[in-house]
Amino acid sequence: MSQIALPLVWPADPRDDEFLVSPSNERAVQALDRWATWPVMTSLLVGPRKSGRSLLARIFAAKSGGTIIDDASSRPEDELFHAWNRAQVERRPLLLVSDMAPPAWDVALPDLRSRLSATPLAEIGPPDDPLMHALLEREFGRRSLDARPDLIEWLVARIERSHVAVIRCVDALDQEVMERRKRLSIPLARTTLAQAALITTSPEP
Repeated sequence: MSQIALPLVWPADPRDDEFLVSPSNERAVQALDRWATWPVMTSLLVGPRKSGRSLLARIFAAKSGGTIIDDASSRPEDELFHAWNRAQVERRPLLLVSDMAPPAWDVALPDLRSRLSATPLAEIGPPDDPLMHALLEREFGRRSLDARPDLIEWLVARIERSHVAVIRCVDALDQEVMERRKRLSIPLARTTLAQAALITTSPEP
């Protein structure tokens, strides 16, 4: 049985969204929650765009008292090297957040490369069915759109399995509903998303 996506109990800030947990990201959540067992005082958190990795990092920092470096692969390598060493000396956990991990993240500095190779990795995967449902429901709710369960099911089966695709899909439908003042429905979604090339080709019910 698939696990239903649930919000993480303790958000970093009341203004933040809840981080939705499903099998696609629960191992990353567990790895950060068990930071005291890391073999070194640094970890890498990687995940696709809009996957909530920055929010999860802030939750981690609030719970652990640690520090985070977001978009780490674009930061100066000597800065990361010194931050990694400082975390070990101070015994204060450091989380490096990136959209990729070595070797996809090409690290030129040998000393940093060797340290990252010894650094545990927490990875957020593409959203699974439970998370796709939860993300769509949340995005529709933010826009006060009445998305019925049958529409959610229809979308999950047809849109790209990514966090970015969910946002693009709901944005397109929100705009169409406002411009045409029509009720949100499967026929409207079929036409709108096909024109925007946001749904995969598949037999229609």
